Amino acid sequence: MKITSEKNVFASKIGAILAAAGSAVGLGNVWRFPTETGANGGAAFILIYVFFMILFAMPIMVTEFVIGRHGQSSVSDAFVKMSGGKKSWRIMGLLPVMAGFLVLSYYAVVAGWTLDYAFEAVINGFAGKTAEQYTADFVSFSTDSVKPVIWTLTIIAMTCAVVALGVQKGIEKAAKVMMPLLFVFIGVLVVCSLTLPNASKGLQFLFQPDFSKVNSSVILSAMGQAFFSLSVGIGCLCTYACYFRKDVDLMKDGLRVAGIDTLVAIFSGMIIFPAVYSIPGLLPDAGPSLVFITLPNVFQQVFGEMPVLAYLFSLFFYLLLIMAALTSSISMLEMVAAYFHVEHAIPRPLAALMVSAVCMVLGAFCSLSFGEWKDVTLFGMGFFDLFDFLVAKFFMPIGGFIMCVFVGWIVDEKVLRAEMTNNGTIKSPLYPTYRFIVRYIAPIGILLIFANELGLFTWME
Repeated sequence: MKITSEKNVFASKIGAILAAAGSAVGLGNVWRFPTETGANGGAAFILIYVFFMILFAMPIMVTEFVIGRHGQSSVSDAFVKMSGGKKSWRIMGLLPVMAGFLVLSYYAVVAGWTLDYAFEAVINGFAGKTAEQYTADFVSFSTDSVKPVIWTLTIIAMTCAVVALGVQKGIEKAAKVMMPLLFVFIGVLVVCSLTLPNASKGLQFLFQPDFSKVNSSVILSAMGQAFFSLSVGIGCLCTYACYFRKDVDLMKDGLRVAGIDTLVAIFSGMIIFPAVYSIPGLLPDAGPSLVFITLPNVFQQVFGEMPVLAYLFSLFFYLLLIMAALTSSISMLEMVAAYFHVEHAIPRPLAALMVSAVCMVLGAFCSLSFGEWKDVTLFGMGFFDLFDFLVAKFFMPIGGFIMCVFVGWIVDEKVLRAEMTNNGTIKSPLYPTYRFIVRYIAPIGILLIFANELGLFTWME
């Protein structure tokens, strides 16, 4: 079943770019990237990250674009069409469906936390607290059996409302509103952060490389961050590409999306590191607690004598997180809902509701695994950790590897060239380089990430 029609394609090129960028830009850019940068030596890590982003993460993203735009259907049907009608490739549609259920379920938990903290920022709930109180509040909230579950269900419901409206009225319109807002929040926060005391130390950490700290762990962490930053390998971007018009330049738009994604990550560092370095004794590698414990403390301490600025900084920061969370969660839900809409002829709103209902149940399980169900485990892990482990260490690298092998070795080269050049109507000077990377470089990089994430080997001490 073909899903593209005048209403089921992105109405404009900017809409397609913003939607794809929204899928790539998520909490990982604002949260995971600064954490990884802080833990791996700052600027040296960023340079290696950008190198790997260009070398193979962006080509893999373009590969998803190629498959999706060629098929203009569900992911599984797109693989069948591009393989020349080989039905065995339909099984690839099951990978994004399983990954989509899992990733949206646990992602919504953290996204729900950002909703709660945004609400706290709105009511000025961070004012007048000590560092110990921020820690105690987060522990109490995250382990609660009710509040975080409610926020998890809320973020999924908000996501469902957008997806149910369709491609143009829902996904594209939401991207055109949220992505500009995201950049407005980033711009305001960067300006504020650069005015903080000791901001120069944070910028120095972010932009002055120290290659003496580079080792195998830093290199592989940068490689993994580049891969995971674009959310490649699980079919989100492949699904969105199904809605691309035939005149979209896949290589140029891939570069634009990768550029937007990288800029958001670096700007997030420009927000967080000057803020962290403004208070002596704080570390830039605080991990998840950086966003929910360290930064609320920083905002209040730095702007203690200017409560209005403390209020606005906190509010804008958590609104930024919400925008990033929603743009990604929409693509996750769309990926699964589109499968049921196409493969089983279920109306889009009903498909979105069905998938959301399942994810709400699984999301509640993930949320409860931090508190009341912390002793309920599968394979030694709670629901949240298990879902995260399966997606990050199996579904994403395996999916990315298969896509590279498929386009690089299975697809007829004439079909690939036609898709990359829009049937010869545009020039694609980077095509030979792209094909070489997809055939040789990217698969090797993915295998290295896969082996490293599983702790199978260590190289280059």
